[in-house]
Amino acid sequence: MHLAGEGSAADPTDGVTAPSEGFPPSARLKRRQEFLRVQREGTRVHTPHYVVVVLRRPEGDDVRRLGITVTKKVAGAVGRNRVKRVVREVFRRNGHLFPEGCDFVVIGKSGAPALGYQETAAELAKVSGVLARAARGAMRRSPPRPRKGER
Repeated sequence: MHLAGEGSAADPTDGVTAPSEGFPPSARLKRRQEFLRVQREGTRVHTPHYVVVVLRRPEGDDVRRLGITVTKKVAGAVGRNRVKRVVREVFRRNGHLFPEGCDFVVIGKSGAPALGYQETAAELAKVSGVLARAARGAMRRSPPRPRKGER
């Protein structure tokens, strides 16, 4: 009797653990303050259907983190969730497009809900070089000056 989870002679994954394709909590921007900091201090890169904001994290921290925002002006709940699902999948499967040690906020524009995985991956791949340059530039930038009333 063959039980689930047991390997067999015909099972090529016998004893081999596949690399994790999850989206762990350490790869997510979760709190509003994190989103606002990236949007305030980061560098913006525009594509036809997205705005990608990139901000270098402190030295020694090589984790890539992603946050996604899509407003109600872009689509209803189903469309907004679709955009987030597709962008998350592109980020998860194509880590090489996003420089290590950076936080990213992807803002969906109108037309984004109509894009599938391939179109989104292609659109973000076109700006991967710009993202890398923005990440290097963000590392050297000085912190923003405090706004009036924040001093």
